[in-house]
Amino acid sequence: MTTQEATTRDTTTFDLAEAIALLERTPAALDALLRDLPSAWTDADEGPDTWSPHTVVGHLIHGERTDWIPRARRVLEEGESHAFEPFDRFAQFAGPRRPLPELLDTFAALRAESLATLRSWRLDDDALARRGRHPELGPCTLAELLATWAAHDLNHLVQIARVMAKRYTTAVGPWRAYLGVLK
Repeated sequence: MTTQEATTRDTTTFDLAEAIALLERTPAALDALLRDLPSAWTDADEGPDTWSPHTVVGHLIHGERTDWIPRARRVLEEGESHAFEPFDRFAQFAGPRRPLPELLDTFAALRAESLATLRSWRLDDDALARRGRHPELGPCTLAELLATWAAHDLNHLVQIARVMAKRYTTAVGPWRAYLGVLK
């Protein structure tokens, strides 16, 4: 296999075991990065209408409760007959603000439950090819939903790192030229 073929495979082929390996690490990665940090780091954002690391963890919790497994279950049980429930991307702002350590613990517990459910389904290629329907994007496969779950985690890990790095945009002085995360 050429390098080009390997690169193409890596971006087009979904592998459930690889996705689970990534998904199970996200809670520990967030915990290691955020737990017991001063709030100057965890409450930092990029300005109005942007999210802090604290907010992102709340968003991930909401996703565990209402998005990934409920949507996967709908694909398996109903196929395309009923669109997924719309996902409220801002639900983490409702209700009282919870301490970050509590959010990290909640996220870890919910993710463990989600992955236990996912593993219990013993999904094969036929199941992964089953189609559901997103309320805005239209038809999708279960594999695409699960791949999105993994990419969504990575998207928010990048977001958290970027937001935190930007606290030191000026403080790094001339090294800013070398720090792509600050651009």
